[in-house]
Amino acid sequence: MGNGIRMVAFDGDDTLWRSQDYFDAAQLEFEQIVGGYVDVTDARVSERLYAFEKANLAWFGYGVKGMALSMIEAAVEITGQRVSAADVSRIVGLAKDLLRHPVELLPGIRDAVAAVAARHDVVLITKGDLFHQEAKVRDSGLADLFRRIEIVSEKDPATYARLLEEFGIAAGQFVMVGNSLRSDIAPVLSLGGWGVHMPYHTTWSHENEASIDAGSERMRSVHSPAGLPEAVAAISALADA
Repeated sequence: MGNGIRMVAFDGDDTLWRSQDYFDAAQLEFEQIVGGYVDVTDARVSERLYAFEKANLAWFGYGVKGMALSMIEAAVEITGQRVSAADVSRIVGLAKDLLRHPVELLPGIRDAVAAVAARHDVVLITKGDLFHQEAKVRDSGLADLFRRIEIVSEKDPATYARLLEEFGIAAGQFVMVGNSLRSDIAPVLSLGGWGVHMPYHTTWSHENEASIDAGSERMRSVHSPAGLPEAVAAISALADA
């Protein structure tokens, strides 16, 4: 085991298991509901819903419950308070369906995490609703691979700095693997750590809001879980140099 990299952390949603697909499907259903009252395109329903979601992050945090409350608030405003109680109930139903959806691992991810865990300590750092994330971790069947599981309300430099202090390691000894440049890669690079970006085919707009040097030597990009062990090994070699 190399002395340079001491720990590799993995994101949860859309890195280990599918997530955004379900949110995208729920938003389409929401737009169909609101479309019974207004022209979806003219009313800029998608854009206005995102505005509510972004504004409400400070109040509700990330996850299904915050999305559902934002959907209700958006529906009331967009329809000029004409949305029916029955349709508000349908929106609540969308949230319950999201909370019940099965955990579907990305193909090959367990083998990839196990391969990395054979050479480094691995931890899970995921954000969102505590109960929902705990359920996903439990149902994923991956918990046994991780030394620690951290569920946080935000993934920013301050959060990572706190976790690194708790882990007892320097940023230069830490690699974060995830699909979000904003949450998984940029804050870790800013601290002097390393990142492996594995884009997912769909990403929430908020997670694309990041300014990052794509050519950074501290970051690698892979297109599937199969590439993760090699990417981490390449970073480990650089860190050991």
